[in-house]
Amino acid sequence: MPQTIKLSDHFTYGKLLRFTLPSMGMMIFTSVYSVVDGLFVSNFAGKTPFAALNLIFPFLMFLSIVGFMFGTGGSALIAKTMGEGKPLTANRIFSMLVCVGFLSGLLFAAVGWPLLDNISRLLGADESMVSDCVMYGRILLIGLPFFILQIMFQSLLVTAEKPRLGFRVTIISGVLNMLLDVLLVGVLGFGLKGAAWATTLSQMCGGLVPLVYFLSPNSSRLHFVRFKFDGSALRQTCFNGMSEFFSNISGTVVSMLYNYQLMKYIGEDGVAAYGIIMYLAFVFMAIMIGYGMGSAPIVSFHYGADNREELKNVFSKSMTLIAAIGVLQFILAQILAQPLAQIFAGYDSGLHNLTCCAMRIYSVSFLLMGINGYTSAFFTALNNGVVSAVLSTYRTLVCETSAVLLLPAIFGVNGIWYAIIFAESAALILTVAMLLKHRKRYGYA
Repeated sequence: MPQTIKLSDHFTYGKLLRFTLPSMGMMIFTSVYSVVDGLFVSNFAGKTPFAALNLIFPFLMFLSIVGFMFGTGGSALIAKTMGEGKPLTANRIFSMLVCVGFLSGLLFAAVGWPLLDNISRLLGADESMVSDCVMYGRILLIGLPFFILQIMFQSLLVTAEKPRLGFRVTIISGVLNMLLDVLLVGVLGFGLKGAAWATTLSQMCGGLVPLVYFLSPNSSRLHFVRFKFDGSALRQTCFNGMSEFFSNISGTVVSMLYNYQLMKYIGEDGVAAYGIIMYLAFVFMAIMIGYGMGSAPIVSFHYGADNREELKNVFSKSMTLIAAIGVLQFILAQILAQPLAQIFAGYDSGLHNLTCCAMRIYSVSFLLMGINGYTSAFFTALNNGVVSAVLSTYRTLVCETSAVLLLPAIFGVNGIWYAIIFAESAALILTVAMLLKHRKRYGYA
């Protein structure tokens, strides 16, 4: 049986990859079963329901953003607290955040339910798409509290030194989603409604299984304990997780803007093509996000323990790995663009050609995306939510939003696909500046 890797260890490349691989696998698998949803809807229900799914999905993700904030921000605070030698305080913070996350899900589901019709129209849905948007959205809102827990536990299980358990839970919920897609969409022909229930039930599974684990006697570093509401810890969690909060808000706004511009310039084919590209991008970004999620508790622990040598070691190795992953992903995207477009849109030659061309342009951004994303996650792990939030918000809300609005006027439809390349290039300048500015304060370089 392999030796357990602890946060306090010295990390070689091999040990760093072994510790982060479950998190990367977890995020990849989460992305893959989202891809399967889209694949079944596109091929069995048609491009109009598929476009409706992609139009309303960013709003649903917007409602779940607190899960990312509490998960990453809370993990940074909990790991730092453990590094300071305060395990009981760490468990109290953990217990409080799980409760707050679940209650937030109930609140946001109640708020989102009556808004779906107006939101769908605001995002540009025509009459043929509105009913699909509302139906899909309301089914997913039923599972929103558990989806928020699932997102939180993806980070918290790593901090608990149980990344493999997080990976196994993701596989279970992902396989369940795929099987339900086959049954409800492929066999029984329930179309978009079947895909919605498949997603909701799998998300409920992904939130409940870790909850049961932590409620039971277990061997992890985190346990549910009695707690009093700690406003200071909650504020610090939100402060740490500001990057993920604003990054996801920005990403949601940008996705909505992409869809709006594509409906304006192309119509539902553009939204469908963007949805297909996003599935590929989700898988590739999942690797980078998973690495950041898996390595963050290591950074937070050694920051709390004031171990600058190990902090420097983890940072330098991480940057090397992230850069190599970005190059590999770009090459794969260029090779896979045509066959992936064929799988999703082989039934429509116009949609197929549009998707293939757009995917090859968009994938240039993979060369820079990992470095920008990891740097933001790194500052979150250092409990510096301000720098992290500035980096992620500038990258998406400022640069990408501006590019999506302005570049189509210069380059036509292709300007929409160039937007992400412009945003990542502009963001890299600020990323390098922030790394240079704070290197002495934290001692990572």
